[in-house]
Amino acid sequence: MTITLNHTIVPCIDKQASAELYCRLFGFEYLGKFSHFIVVRVNDTLCLDFDNKEKFESHHYAFKVSEQEFDEMFARLQAEKLKYGSGPTEAENMTINHNYGGRGVYFRDPNGHLLELLTADYEMPPQ
Repeated sequence: MTITLNHTIVPCIDKQASAELYCRLFGFEYLGKFSHFIVVRVNDTLCLDFDNKEKFESHHYAFKVSEQEFDEMFARLQAEKLKYGSGPTEAENMTINHNYGGRGVYFRDPNGHLLELLTADYEMPPQ
């Protein structure tokens, strides 16, 4: 059996607003309330479960997308007027990167989570 990540919890200040933002930006499917979570479907195998928390560390979520999806999502990111940048330490320099022959962008959601869109996989050095 191939192992897949089924779901992960995204801690946030306002789970409803966060789930709706991710659906607007990424085009994820809004599934709604499940137990005390708000659930969105990323793809056939992965859901994000948004959960209100008073305190939490910021997380990093990276999404590999096609070139066309990048264009669409980047346009929605700009329409939301969110700051973005070319790297994890430059998430507000208002440029994108062209790493590994693709394109990428980093930005923070209102909870402080660092989100990334990339069109090309990282190239790992040989072992």
